[in-house]
Amino acid sequence: MKAIWNDTVIAESDQTIVIEGNHYFPPDGINKKYFEQSDTNTSCHWKGEACYYHLQVDGEVNPDAAWYYPSPKDAAENIKDYVAFWKGVKVQE
Repeated sequence: MKAIWNDTVIAESDQTIVIEGNHYFPPDGINKKYFEQSDTNTSCHWKGEACYYHLQVDGEVNPDAAWYYPSPKDAAENIKDYVAFWKGVKVQE
């Protein structure tokens, strides 16, 4: 799978985990040069607290377009630090 934003592959892996329709990419599958830590956090009742990244590609910023769970609840332990996308990021084979 590939995650593409602004015509750039920002993540790629054949080891994604699909939960609730979202592909979660392993940490080693993202191109860290396009990711900047955000101060945004949200909470999921069964996964735990999510942290976010802003995406930056070719001078364009997509705020809070990626999220991950650094300390997930037990039910979501398999996606610890895996990254998922929204806000216009295309995930495709």
